[in-house]
Amino acid sequence: MTKIAFLGLGVMGFPMAGHLAAKGHDVCVYNRTAAKAEAWTKKYKGTSAASPEEAVRDAEIIFACLGDDPDVEAVVTAVSGALKKGAIFVDHTTASPSLARTVHERLAALGVGFVDAPVSGGQAGAENGKLSVMCGGDTAHVEAARSAMECYAARIVHIGPAGHGQLCKAVNQICIAGVLQGLSEGVHFASTAGLDIDRVLEAISGGAAQSWQMENRAKTMAEDKFDFGFAVDWMRKDLRIALAEARDSGAQLPVTALVDQFYADVQSMGGGRWDTSSLVRRLQQRD
Repeated sequence: MTKIAFLGLGVMGFPMAGHLAAKGHDVCVYNRTAAKAEAWTKKYKGTSAASPEEAVRDAEIIFACLGDDPDVEAVVTAVSGALKKGAIFVDHTTASPSLARTVHERLAALGVGFVDAPVSGGQAGAENGKLSVMCGGDTAHVEAARSAMECYAARIVHIGPAGHGQLCKAVNQICIAGVLQGLSEGVHFASTAGLDIDRVLEAISGGAAQSWQMENRAKTMAEDKFDFGFAVDWMRKDLRIALAEARDSGAQLPVTALVDQFYADVQSMGGGRWDTSSLVRRLQQRD
């Protein structure tokens, strides 16, 4: 049994912390909205803290699953004086690689390990314990946290040094953005052509066009349903990070930049909280 602090109980963090408690770890949670932490303690065996400092005190591993760079910076600043020397801080937030490198150096000076470990798999992956985790940081720190991460992850890959987990997550989001735009256009084309979408999907989902997005989102896209977890607002944040890194490295991301603007259109339609497959609504609106 490991003494664990889990900071951030959103749609991902809530079930992730729950898997840790269910596997017998001593888990203390913190959430900015205290009611969320109270709800967690009613569902799982564990405790909650009134502050992040209280949550991390004496913890061997600290997990964070927050919103964006400023949230991570604020939490790291708050807990720095309370962290136990030799502890490992694992950040599951999708944040910038530059922040990951900065936090790694900052915590190393305190004798605390740091792993940037963004995840993929969405709310369903978190709830089912089937997330993919892409890790950046020192090998010893990744391995020290691996068994705990296995409570909610089906795949854990150490990509490289600090920041490389976040760079890998940028690759993940770049790929998803392009696939979803292509799928949106395919579903839209099928609809305007009067095709039976179920038969279309039966025909093409076993061939080269197959993807996770097609299997899990194409039918609901055709049904105009967009309440399946990962929101457009969060995708735009992730694409902002990817595009900023591309500018710094000289990488060319023309399709990603275009899809990012399409998501801006979805936001202007009031769809900031729709899931990312709602790209198709932008096309439907132009019928």
